[in-house]
Amino acid sequence: MKRIINIEGWLLVSHVVSIAFGLAGLLLVLPNPSFIANLPEFGQIAFRWSMAFGGVVYMILGAAAVALYGYRSLGVWHCLTFAIPAIALSLTSELLGTSTGFPFGHYHYLSGLGYKIADLVPFTIPLSWFYLGFSAYIIARVGLERRQMPKWLSSLGAIVLGALLLTSWDFVLDPAMSQTDVPFWIWERAGAFFGMPYQNLAGWMGTGILFMTVATLLWKLKPLTLDSTQLALPLAIYLSNFVFAAVMCLGAGFYMPAFLGMLLGVIPVVLLYLMANSIPVDRLENNLQAKVRAASAGARK
Repeated sequence: MKRIINIEGWLLVSHVVSIAFGLAGLLLVLPNPSFIANLPEFGQIAFRWSMAFGGVVYMILGAAAVALYGYRSLGVWHCLTFAIPAIALSLTSELLGTSTGFPFGHYHYLSGLGYKIADLVPFTIPLSWFYLGFSAYIIARVGLERRQMPKWLSSLGAIVLGALLLTSWDFVLDPAMSQTDVPFWIWERAGAFFGMPYQNLAGWMGTGILFMTVATLLWKLKPLTLDSTQLALPLAIYLSNFVFAAVMCLGAGFYMPAFLGMLLGVIPVVLLYLMANSIPVDRLENNLQAKVRAASAGARK
């Protein structure tokens, strides 16, 4: 187990470092052609490799870190019954979107994110849906389960909040990544939300709700108890990816999407994390009652 935790930590750190390198390359190196031209031969090779494979590597590292976390913390059943629906359903949505315009709008992917499935969707895209969706959902689920509410309500809330957290990431990711100096996808019909159609947000929310609902129903077949102390990696994954998108967004001069993402993504996920690590009311009452009984017993003696 210790070895798995060490590998998991290494994957997380590598994921975050690759995000930092990606930001440096997109915001500092690409806008300065003279800097690129003056790089030594080794630097030129490294730059070409980073442009060709940087996006692929950071998403693979993120997916691997979350998959290993899911295996260690939840077990094979719960990990796979979230990963398979998330990857399969998000890929289906993306294939539909890039070929028909539903549910996201009309767009197409460029190079830079890896081999394209059916020559339409990079294989890394459904991986990113999985690892961001899982991180958002598990924090929302544990946070709500610590509150005093019916089980069905906490399950429904986890689905809706998890999908909202996932969509909030796209508030900041999409405007910047489709309009950077080297875009990764292009909207064929410019939308009203900083170049992105509002339909895309509905598509993200709907796709997230769909695969999170499937996972929730499958998890009912084998009830899950997750320790709130195990949420550090999902929180780190969510926040590091949000920072990447937000910095890209701010660098492109898109301040409103970054603000909305902070309001609907970062603040709720931090609050849910704090809720997950708080002491439930019933446990607090039990602890107080136990202390009172112990004090009374000591006084009688």
